[in-house]
Amino acid sequence: MKKINKFTIIFAVTLMIGTLFPSLILGSQAVYAAEAPTINAAAAFAIEPKTGKVLLNQNGDQKLGIASMTKMITEYLVLEAIKEGKLTWDQKLTIDDYSYNISQNNELSNVPLRKDTQYTVKELFEAMAIYSANAAAITLATAVSGSEPAFVDAMRAKVTSWGVKDFGLFNSTGLPNADLQGNIYPGSTEQDENTMTARDMAIVAQKLLTDYPEVLETAKIPELDFRKGTADEIHMDNWNWMLPGLIYGRANVDGLKTGTTDFAGASFTGTAEENGMRIITVVLNAADGETNKGARFEETAKIMDFAFANWEMKDIVKKGDSNKALKPLTVTKGKEDSVKLVIAEDLKMLVPKDTDVKNLTVTFTTKKDLLTSNNEIEAPVKKDLEVGTAEITPANDPLGYVDGSQGKSVKVVTESDIEKANVFVLMGRSIKEFFSNLF
Repeated sequence: MKKINKFTIIFAVTLMIGTLFPSLILGSQAVYAAEAPTINAAAAFAIEPKTGKVLLNQNGDQKLGIASMTKMITEYLVLEAIKEGKLTWDQKLTIDDYSYNISQNNELSNVPLRKDTQYTVKELFEAMAIYSANAAAITLATAVSGSEPAFVDAMRAKVTSWGVKDFGLFNSTGLPNADLQGNIYPGSTEQDENTMTARDMAIVAQKLLTDYPEVLETAKIPELDFRKGTADEIHMDNWNWMLPGLIYGRANVDGLKTGTTDFAGASFTGTAEENGMRIITVVLNAADGETNKGARFEETAKIMDFAFANWEMKDIVKKGDSNKALKPLTVTKGKEDSVKLVIAEDLKMLVPKDTDVKNLTVTFTTKKDLLTSNNEIEAPVKKDLEVGTAEITPANDPLGYVDGSQGKSVKVVTESDIEKANVFVLMGRSIKEFFSNLF
């Protein structure tokens, strides 16, 4: 890993079209003029998963209950185990006493499981993803890690690796510990329940969709019969009522996971793709969610309407662009005394539609190992030498990115070769410098 110099130059500049970035697109409205809707929920969040751009943030950093949205982490780890060959879709699993007893609780979301019958990983995964079947999730967790506590350890390690810090994870299902019949994570209490922020739930969904997009092939199934043709057949209606054809159906919604407990309220992580752009939405504890079963979907629809109507990808800078913010680097021992810096790659950013991107903040950070103690570079210098990065942020953007960053970084390179001066030139410069310092 290359070290970055603390010598960081921050230039906040007002850019004029054709002066700083010739490639900027002219529009008619101010940056970030669209007003986000107020969501009737304890928290709400939305991102575009490819870039991680935050599109809406309403109390998104308060830790709240997540209930069965926990199962997105379980889905990730099961899909990871399948990818790594630790499980297969047609592998048959046996039901232990813990899973069996949970499956017999009709007050919880479940499919009936028997101890004298084996179930395929695929059957149980479908039951978990579509019907939020809790005992199915526990069985899968045990298959992956040997026990649910060991699986919780894996869950905690995984979300930590994603940069999630403020969370409470105690089981694979999202059920209150009080419903687990004494099978609780060591060190936890009967009162504990899984918690995360809306931002972190968006990160979980982002990782799941990025690494295992095939999860949508299951998540988008509106209804399915579990163990069809057997005495245990049960019809599973997807709890995601925003899927096309269901009561709150919306075109292009294909996921992702609901969650409901008294503590967490009615919550939902949704996703949809329109005109080539996918978004992820999170609603935690929708207002009146206990009495209005559609509240979380109504609030999600507000977020989706806003996001799809007001955001689009735009060109911000082009490869080869130069600007006043990227001051030339001083070159020592070269035929030229400085080298011009340019952007090394195209940069697109998600910004509100019909905006005139005139104001950018450019933060240029140089590489420590390329510079002398005087922040100069020594000749010879090659063209396209990477000398640092420029983080570019449109002005008046309070939302930033889901990982907490405020802008996007692009490489900065030298525009031309600078050859090393010969010994006579260097000697002449030394003499000139000596006398200028003397007098």
